Amino acid sequence: MEFIAIVAFFSDEMATIGKRNLLAIIRASQPGLYLDGGELGEILLPGRYIPADVAPKQKLDVFVYRDSEDRLVATTETPHAMVGEFAYLKVISVNPQVGAFLDWGLAKDLLLPFREQEFPLRPGDWTTVYVGLDAKTDRIIASTRLNRHLNRDTPAYRDGQPVNFLITGKTLLGYNAIVENAHRGLLYKNNLAAALKIGAKLKGFVRKLHSGGKIDLSLDAAGYKRVAPLTNQIVEALQANGGELNFDDDSSPALIRQKFSVSKKAFKQALGKLYKTRRIEFLKPGIRLLENTEWTPGRK
Repeated sequence: MEFIAIVAFFSDEMATIGKRNLLAIIRASQPGLYLDGGELGEILLPGRYIPADVAPKQKLDVFVYRDSEDRLVATTETPHAMVGEFAYLKVISVNPQVGAFLDWGLAKDLLLPFREQEFPLRPGDWTTVYVGLDAKTDRIIASTRLNRHLNRDTPAYRDGQPVNFLITGKTLLGYNAIVENAHRGLLYKNNLAAALKIGAKLKGFVRKLHSGGKIDLSLDAAGYKRVAPLTNQIVEALQANGGELNFDDDSSPALIRQKFSVSKKAFKQALGKLYKTRRIEFLKPGIRLLENTEWTPGRK
């Protein structure tokens, strides 16, 4: 290490296991850097995770968890989910004595104990889990018993509020989702232009709130709230592409969703507004940006 003599000091704050923490460097050693974990004591950041530009007394943004020997360690890597979050993870292996092990993006796989499994899992399976701390061992574990960890209180969201959610499964009505790591959500299939991928993390909007913590969701904002920002987005895309785009009313819903993150219906509404205000012309196929920036309907 470049620096060995570092003045040690300890914080009154305690590092949080299973979360990202901003921890100060205490000292350097052969295995790596020891960070100030407050009441948890010194926490090792192994040498392979030390940033190249690290400096004495610097605070490092790290994730804290336990290694295979149950010691607290830190890493600059970020897992697919932290404590208190849900994720769609792949089963790497199954130990007949303890449970399944999941790939969550770190060197040490995440344990899903048998007692936390609603159904048996095999290597190669994918499953939605909640990541939490075991009350007895203080170890990070996964659970497929999702209902235990979802909030059943009436959500405090407002209609039309943007939210993040995780797609967890397909039903006869559409797709189930977990909203902001807290509530159950549902996207109705009749409001979707294309199929969704289980495990996808998406951004959308609240359509309706229900008692019991359930939320109806939409991938698009309603009415003018979705059209106005989208027209600006289309104009910016045209400007960045030399004034022309190979998108129009006949473009596929999947390509529109991929490019603009909206439904075909919303895209067509935005094109209609741009056409009526003489901001674009249709090339069939594609659209072209016009120089007019001030024309409004009814004005000569």
